[in-house]
Amino acid sequence: MSNLSPPVKPRGSIAALKNVSGFFELVSRVRDRSPSLPNIGVMHGRSGDGKSYASIYAQNKTRAIRVEVGDSWTRKTLLCAILQECGVHRPSGSVAELSQLAIQTLAEEPRRPLFVDEADKICDKNYIELIREIAMGSNVPVLLIGEERLPSKLAQVERLHNRILAWFGAEPCDLADARKLAELLLPESVTIEDALLDEIRVQGDGRARRIATSLDGVGHWARNAGVKAVSKANYDGAIYTGEAPKARAAKLIVKPEIVASNTRRAS
Repeated sequence: MSNLSPPVKPRGSIAALKNVSGFFELVSRVRDRSPSLPNIGVMHGRSGDGKSYASIYAQNKTRAIRVEVGDSWTRKTLLCAILQECGVHRPSGSVAELSQLAIQTLAEEPRRPLFVDEADKICDKNYIELIREIAMGSNVPVLLIGEERLPSKLAQVERLHNRILAWFGAEPCDLADARKLAELLLPESVTIEDALLDEIRVQGDGRARRIATSLDGVGHWARNAGVKAVSKANYDGAIYTGEAPKARAAKLIVKPEIVASNTRRAS
């Protein structure tokens, strides 16, 4: 008997998604820039367009320091998060002291990028100048990631805006992107026709997250129905559009004996 495992069918890679490869090109450009050029890059796009897929892939490839800004974050929270990702245990001190420590720590690996996701929130709270200070002091590649309005928000801060080397706008998924997501997310035994896949893409507004959610539903439906080839003709499961479910009118259930009693009283 052979102990060899059966061959595994190669699966897709998120590297093939256009926004993933586009963001990685942006990171590479900022990393490989001439020393005299600015060291900030920006990726912007709609919610659900795959910016997180892109940043996580690039993080794994470059060992980037990555932080995702929270709604409640302050200058100090941001600096502590960066330092913790750099391996500094329980950073403490004033904002100025933490900023200098972050600059020094980042500068120890000048080609290791810093990714700041949800950078819109820093703009909204008016401490985006702290990013400029870190970028200038450390000279590491800094990549800001945010929603559609991030470029206009950054344009209001001239000193930072002037230090941006390149921009990348995330785009809606096309059918090729949707096919790559299907290869990643569907069970190996399940196939999906282009017509249904494109319907999922269109109804999901081309947003990678919505497409992924629908494909997860397709996989569960196929498994439960015992179907290997899923098409528009046989699929009767849900397609995720991002819209909230419509409320159904409540039906009042009344016991027959109560109805009879009320009728006798009326007569």
